[in-house]
Amino acid sequence: MLEFLSYPFMIRALIAGGVVAVLLGWLGVFVVTRKMSFIGDGIAHASLAGIALAVLVGWAPIPVAVVFAVIIALGIYMLEQKTNMSSDMAIAMMFTTGMAIGILLLNAYEGYQPELISYLFGNILLINSIDLITIVSVGAAMVLLLALYYRQMLFSTFDPTGAYLSGLKPGRYDMLLYVMTAVTVILSIKLVGIILVSALLVTPSSIAKLFAHSFKQFTILAVVCAVIIVYVGLISSYYLDVPSGAMIILVGTGLFICSLLYQTLVSQVKKG
Repeated sequence: MLEFLSYPFMIRALIAGGVVAVLLGWLGVFVVTRKMSFIGDGIAHASLAGIALAVLVGWAPIPVAVVFAVIIALGIYMLEQKTNMSSDMAIAMMFTTGMAIGILLLNAYEGYQPELISYLFGNILLINSIDLITIVSVGAAMVLLLALYYRQMLFSTFDPTGAYLSGLKPGRYDMLLYVMTAVTVILSIKLVGIILVSALLVTPSSIAKLFAHSFKQFTILAVVCAVIIVYVGLISSYYLDVPSGAMIILVGTGLFICSLLYQTLVSQVKKG
């Protein structure tokens, strides 16, 4: 029944998946509340340039992609703050620029590069020990930052003017949110891939929002949903022998549809 636990690649995937799920669920509540759902997609696609560069010159892709993603996130933030560009416009510009650079780098490489394909769609088989150490150590630092600055980020999200008048600097916490989202997106890429990672950032929070009655409850439910989605998706992909990234997203979509139908049914019963 639990034969998948005898395989090292599944153990690594489950540990990495758990860390990533907690981060995506927690950060997702801020992303959804701020209506920034597009940012995960933008950063993931733009990071193709960093991943392509690392793979083609033989560097470790995840650390390079993390640095690249942080630069992208800061670039998006600066474009929003220093120009008249909206969030969507800034993300779209960085999105397309990063993708274009990535495509040019790929064009410079002759032959098939399977590792790059795995970054597009995710591949749990390629989560090695170095990746696991990177994901766990960086993930632990991110969780610590979220725990330390949760109240400040919450205050800045709902009342930036009040936060400023109380002595906080909302811009600092906005920037922190952008950077943490960027790093978390990169940590998730080997699990679900560049193309699908945005859905895993948004789906758990979308489910939790249907049932939560407070922001604290919203956060807890989003994290729980993210963990369930990742673990059910990973285990299902093992037994069905299908790509893990796609399976994780489909599990999330299925859970969202079931939650929506349940809420609709409950509403109809209450009205009746």
